[in-house]
Amino acid sequence: MRLTVKPLKQKDAGRGLAAIDRAAMDELELENGDYIVLEGKQDSRAVARVWPGYPEDEGNGIVRIDGQLRQEANVGIDDPVNIEKADVNPATSVTVALPQNLRVRGNVGPMIRNNLSGQAVTQGQTVPVSFGLGPLSSMSGQKIPLKIAETEPSGTVVVTDSTDIQVSEMPAEQVHSGEGAPEASDTPDVTYEDIGGLDRELEQVREMIELPMRHPELFQQLGIEPPKGVLLHGPPGTGKTLMAKAVANEIDAYFTTISGPEIMSKYYGESEEQLREVFDEASENAPAIVFIDEIDSIAPKRGETQGDVERRVVAQLLSLMDGLEERGQVIVIGATNRVDDIDPALRRGGRFDREIEIGVPDKKGRKEILQVHTRGMPLSEEINIENYAENTHGFVGADLATLTKESAMNALRRIRPELDLESDEIDAEVLERLEISDKDFREAMKGIEPSALREVFVEVPDVTWDSVGGLEDTKERLRETIQWPLEYEDVFESMDLEAAKGVLMYGPPGTGKTLLAKAVANEAQSNFISVKGPELLNKFVGESEKGVREVFSKARENAPTVVFFDEIDSIAGERGGGTTDSGVGERVVSQLLTELDGIEDMENVVVVATTNRPDLIDDALLRPGRLDRHVHVPVPDEEARRAIFQVHTRDKPLADGVDLDELASRTDGYVGADIEAVAREASMAATREFINSVDPEDIGDSVSNVRVTMDHFEHALSEVGPSVTEETRERYDEIEQRFDRAEPGVTDESTASRTFQ
Repeated sequence: MRLTVKPLKQKDAGRGLAAIDRAAMDELELENGDYIVLEGKQDSRAVARVWPGYPEDEGNGIVRIDGQLRQEANVGIDDPVNIEKADVNPATSVTVALPQNLRVRGNVGPMIRNNLSGQAVTQGQTVPVSFGLGPLSSMSGQKIPLKIAETEPSGTVVVTDSTDIQVSEMPAEQVHSGEGAPEASDTPDVTYEDIGGLDRELEQVREMIELPMRHPELFQQLGIEPPKGVLLHGPPGTGKTLMAKAVANEIDAYFTTISGPEIMSKYYGESEEQLREVFDEASENAPAIVFIDEIDSIAPKRGETQGDVERRVVAQLLSLMDGLEERGQVIVIGATNRVDDIDPALRRGGRFDREIEIGVPDKKGRKEILQVHTRGMPLSEEINIENYAENTHGFVGADLATLTKESAMNALRRIRPELDLESDEIDAEVLERLEISDKDFREAMKGIEPSALREVFVEVPDVTWDSVGGLEDTKERLRETIQWPLEYEDVFESMDLEAAKGVLMYGPPGTGKTLLAKAVANEAQSNFISVKGPELLNKFVGESEKGVREVFSKARENAPTVVFFDEIDSIAGERGGGTTDSGVGERVVSQLLTELDGIEDMENVVVVATTNRPDLIDDALLRPGRLDRHVHVPVPDEEARRAIFQVHTRDKPLADGVDLDELASRTDGYVGADIEAVAREASMAATREFINSVDPEDIGDSVSNVRVTMDHFEHALSEVGPSVTEETRERYDEIEQRFDRAEPGVTDESTASRTFQ
């Protein structure tokens, strides 16, 4: 039967599987776990174990195999391959040869058998095996190439649980390959299965590069020129270079790479000559791919660069990509994380025909990337990859690779005392015990900052709604504005309802506005960028606005994100006041307005701002579509004060006589910060009394008897007074009525100025 080859899912790669749909299996009379022979070009053969196909392939005549099997069968993706049932015997014994630089003493047979169990092997074949060595392995990559030196019986056999695995005295490098067995160097470094979370982008790159190289006649028939270049751009660590490597490995094409700084030379004309040489060499070996990594370093905007060399290199690159000479079947892939710094002449059709953004992965993408990196690791069963995918917002592929590497290092540290570092060899028994636990992953998580958010990232606070006493109405409104659009996206879509862009929390100092913002960031399970107003202001013209732009650009890249502006009145004051700050305040307000409600969409980005002077904020910011929800965080009433007392005395050793209801009734005018101060002062009074009444050597024995009594609270109330007067409270109530009463976005300026006089 002839079927079409497609790539395997990331989690199934490296296991010698071929996923075939049910209809084809029935026709070939195959069962799960049977073996088939795949016949590709030039009589190349590979043996694989049958695996049930994916639901989306049903009835399409597709066989999915990984890069290793594609290499052995000498086929590419979308190529046809012949399949027939294989008669494969179980192996009684298999002799394997280990690479010379792998030094392990003891019996590694059981580990190799576990890894190869169920796989079909042939004498002379090179099989990549993961020992779960992680960083212990001196080999590059996670897998170690073993050579099958001899099998009993001969031919293609299957390794079973009863197969006897022998280790050859001769190293793998000296064992000759059998007939038809692929050479060791044929093992591809990077295949499509090693790329997670970029299916759509990979499809676009393949369409641009594989189609013209494999089937130029399609383009001739259409009467169009095939695409000549692809520019991959996105934050660092998202997989741009990896994708170029995978494409080069998968297509049987000549691949040459230009590293920007390498070709720069101090001699006149030499940089351009080196570029020409690269393109000439590629033309001679067509079809070819020229990969230019960090292209912004050799092709910056000519109007802005100081150096003469850069201008000449850009001009040379332009004429090579689109000059009078025909380029033939040479495709250029450029990669950069600063796409706006590239000369605009390069970014037109005929040069880079398509720009593909390789963005920060979403939850599904992160899960796929983690599956790729943990494929060869001995994970314990308690590890749930799904959980880590959910809790790694803002992590790019490189961060997730570091996470798995660090967790492996943590596991290694546990067995390090048992390792004899002086010895050249490692005991096989120690290797068998290596296992990565959930604790290793959790520890590794603590030390990794998401690189996509490095400059602005703030650790998601560990404040929950339970840490906020009272304020039930305020919490509910914040939940509706921020959590619901993220959690119930389908409901908002079916109601044709757009989520609010922003929330302004206002109220007297100390009522818990910042605390609420922290709780929201935690509960919304999103990235959290905190902007302290004054830190955006800069003495250079344009820098302050640039700061605002960068914050929102990062937020959009890493959505869902909560952007938190503390004390927003410091950067978004009323315009037209004629202040002496050289107009920087007005420009920052204008920049904020365009970011919040400009042409660019703010999908899954919510702005939370707090202030205790809402009358100073520019009216344009307060209209619907910008900071459209105005939430008053009021001075707590008696019930709320009791809830706040409860939060702040939750873990304190209170005496039986402490009556929180009485304390709540006696603290009229106290805000959350005042109540926290009262609880702290009462505890301090009890501590002071205890330390002064006990000998220092007896403190350890009697500390468990200390209690905070009502007298201590009486003392605290005499020390800490209310910070909100009746007058202040009336001012804020007046503002609340004005916000509720006024037309959306229109405020009565005279009321505002009277309020705070």
